[in-house]
Amino acid sequence: MPKTWREKRADPAPHHVKVMTVTRAGVEKGGRMLQPSVRLIDDFIRAVPKGEFVSNTDMRKTLAKRHKADGCCPVYTGYHLRTCAEAAIEDYERRVPIAKISPVWRVLDEKAPTLKKLTTKGRVFLASQKKKEGL
Repeated sequence: MPKTWREKRADPAPHHVKVMTVTRAGVEKGGRMLQPSVRLIDDFIRAVPKGEFVSNTDMRKTLAKRHKADGCCPVYTGYHLRTCAEAAIEDYERRVPIAKISPVWRVLDEKAPTLKKLTTKGRVFLASQKKKEGL
C-alpha cells in the first residue's frame, strides 16, 4: 500500500550539502548546494509567523545561508513543498486543528507550480487560509 503524504512528510532522511560537479541552478561547479529534506522544509514553513509570506526564492536563499551553502536545490525544494502541501490537506481532512497544520499557504503563491498538482478542494483550503491571514 502506498504511503500517505503525512507518512512521506515524516521521512527522517536528513538534508545534506553537496559539492557541485557541474554548474546548476545558479551554483557554480565546485560550489555547495543544499539538498533539503522534507523535515527541513516543513520546519521552515512552521516557523513562518502567522500573517507573513515568504517566497520560494527567499526560503531557498535563507536555507542555503543557514547551512553555509551557495544555493538550495529547487527540485528537492519543490518536491518537498508538494509533500508538505498534500500532508497539510490530509491533516485538514482529518480535522487536525489549524494551529497544528503546517501553514504551507505562507510559502506558496498563486503561481507556484505545486498548486497545479493539488486537488481543487486542496487549493480552495489553502486559498481560504491565505485569505484569513490577509496574504
